[in-house]
Amino acid sequence: MGLFGASTRGKRGGRPSTSGHCIAEIVLHCAYWKYAGHRRLTGGKRGGFALKGSNWFVTPGKLKDHEWKEIVRLVDEMHAQMRATVALLTPKQLAEIPTGAKVANLKMVYGLAAHDAYHAGQIRTIRGLFKRRATQR
Repeated sequence: MGLFGASTRGKRGGRPSTSGHCIAEIVLHCAYWKYAGHRRLTGGKRGGFALKGSNWFVTPGKLKDHEWKEIVRLVDEMHAQMRATVALLTPKQLAEIPTGAKVANLKMVYGLAAHDAYHAGQIRTIRGLFKRRATQR
């Protein structure tokens, strides 16, 4: 996750507006959905994510370097876990629609990739906003 790891130092917990998510929260959100996708593919139980809660996680504002590195480590771990799981699936398993689901496993995997791309674009936009604000001062 090069884009996530290379985030502007000191801006990872900064919010672009009073109502928006910061970069760290977006990265945690991506990590959570990789976990959820892996859980769906493996039949895992809920409640195994590294943080309590689901979907969006609130961060305490400006993050220390070790806090940011832990967030990046988590998203990298979830990404590697998801990739390894998908690599083991047969074409038949990828075509399956699990009980209670509306789409096939392959479509869900594509959706997770699109989800990451969407949020990577948000992160680039947030970084650009902070850079613009810094040059206007």
